[in-house]
Amino acid sequence: MLTPQSARRLFTLLLLGAALLSPHPGFAAMDHHFIFFPDRQLVATPAAAGLAYEEVWFPAADGVKLHGWYVPGEPGRPLVLFFHGNAGNISHRIDNLLLFRRLGLAVLIFDYRGYGRSEGRTSEQGTYSDARGALIWLQQRGWQPQQLLYFGRSLGAGVAVQLATETPPGALVLETPFPSIAAMGWHHNPILYLLLGWLLDARYDSFNKIGRIHAPLLLFQGDRDSIVPEKMARRLFERANQPKIYYRIEGADHNDTFDVGGERYWQQWRQFLERQFPLQPANP
Repeated sequence: MLTPQSARRLFTLLLLGAALLSPHPGFAAMDHHFIFFPDRQLVATPAAAGLAYEEVWFPAADGVKLHGWYVPGEPGRPLVLFFHGNAGNISHRIDNLLLFRRLGLAVLIFDYRGYGRSEGRTSEQGTYSDARGALIWLQQRGWQPQQLLYFGRSLGAGVAVQLATETPPGALVLETPFPSIAAMGWHHNPILYLLLGWLLDARYDSFNKIGRIHAPLLLFQGDRDSIVPEKMARRLFERANQPKIYYRIEGADHNDTFDVGGERYWQQWRQFLERQFPLQPANP
């Protein structure tokens, strides 16, 4: 009878054997076992939260057809370009959209290729191309980069960081970000990562990119995050340029930051927005 420990060792050996017998072009499929967990079914729309919204379709920079929602905000307020995490789809982030709208913010949220109703198959470079396509769509609607706030959660933080190195936004907000896929692999399963990490195409190496960004940064991190330990987020924060703010949410895990943070979490948002996007006085 296999013990849990011996079962894990056997699984690792079987996985390694399967990987070694696979042709190299197929290695990217490993990313879909360990990194990307898309859900194709949308469970709701912003209308469920009473939000006015526009359903949008636009091409990624490489032409893949993407789906998203545009939620209008108050005049003169910035827009949040929302990069979600590695699981589910945009329909699982409607509560976030409602709370952003209460701050007066417009939001564009979209699904990466392979998620929700977006076409294609996900990859690291694909998510970057998707982000560029979203930015192009916004610019075609008249939004300038300095009017935008890039918001990335978890894996989406890696996408936001990449886009910020290419087209600086007015501000950058990262929530539960990790330094790199390698750092995550070495932390959670060093033996498995040592054996199979070379088979992963995705890197999301924010640690070596964030120093090229000079946009104001706000970073949220829970002190009980079981996916991205707080020390990892702090390492990333320490590499970032000023101006920057680190906000530690006591008692928060990886996916409940704004629930646990409550009103203090949103107060941080308000203060950051007031500094980076001050309200313009109305014309007399």
